[in-house]
Amino acid sequence: MPRLLEIMRRLRDPKTGCPWDIEQDFSTIAPYTIEEAYEVADAIEREAWDELKGELGDLLFQSVFHAQMAAEKGLFEFDDVADTMSDKMVARHPHVFGDESRDKSADQQTKDWETIKAAERAGKAQKGTLDGVAVGLPALLRAVKLQKRAARVGFDWPDTSHVLDKIVEESQELVEARDDLTQAEVEEEFGDLLFVMANLARHMGVEPEGALRSANAKFTRRFEKVEEKLADRGKSPVQSDLAEMDALWDEAKAEEKAAKLRK
Repeated sequence: MPRLLEIMRRLRDPKTGCPWDIEQDFSTIAPYTIEEAYEVADAIEREAWDELKGELGDLLFQSVFHAQMAAEKGLFEFDDVADTMSDKMVARHPHVFGDESRDKSADQQTKDWETIKAAERAGKAQKGTLDGVAVGLPALLRAVKLQKRAARVGFDWPDTSHVLDKIVEESQELVEARDDLTQAEVEEEFGDLLFVMANLARHMGVEPEGALRSANAKFTRRFEKVEEKLADRGKSPVQSDLAEMDALWDEAKAEEKAAKLRK
């Protein structure tokens, strides 16, 4: 860790450092931080354990980069980051580091965790129910967090049937918007539908970002198989048509399901 911190310090040295690194600030580095976090998630999703070490290192480097810029401004040092995290984890786990009993369910531990976080927010003068839900989160993730916060104070449907009814309602409004409204209004209705879909995921215990990543991976896998089958016929997708590609897609889907059954 000291070596990594020294490397970062030298990269940012105004006289002898890297011109690109010197020019960066918090706002320019933030997108890279988000990107590296997703690459960690991607390596885990693919079970690419050899890659995970490197991706975790890239993500750690982002923290080091931000901490170096903060140190230059006299805000805090990297050790302060580590100390803050350590203090937070100890405070949020009284059943491990304190006198509370560990004899509790995972559900009860989650509730206790939320109670502690609520007290922390109160200490930061965050009074509103939705205060502290980061604006910069991925939209689906932020939607779920906003809904969880609202649910804590009773603003929530009692079961999934009500959410499903709302999805039907929002879908109908989207169709009407497509036919009669402006593009901006269509986008608004589409956003409403996505927001309710995120709510359904929460009610069903599904993590929507992860579910969509899996769907993206499945689409990629199957479309690549379609391309392989077309190549066997001496074709590329642009030389095919929807009917042929759709039939090959069904073949790829069936083969995938059969392979799962053989396992």
